[in-house]
Amino acid sequence: MTPKRACIYPKDIQRITGRSERYGRKLLNDIRNYFGKESYQFITIKEFVEYSGIEEDIVNKYLID
Repeated sequence: MTPKRACIYPKDIQRITGRSERYGRKLLNDIRNYFGKESYQFITIKEFVEYSGIEEDIVNKYLID
């Protein structure tokens, strides 16, 4: 299954985890720090999958257009 887009947003994390959108923003910042990215850089789906341990197929099911 090909991803619908390349990057992930807080709303996506909210749908996947069931946590708040604020948690999604915090998690994205944690992932940026983990990968040594700047605050303006996007997080890819593959980076989220690697950091969270959730399978890519599961993440792709929750992504919206």
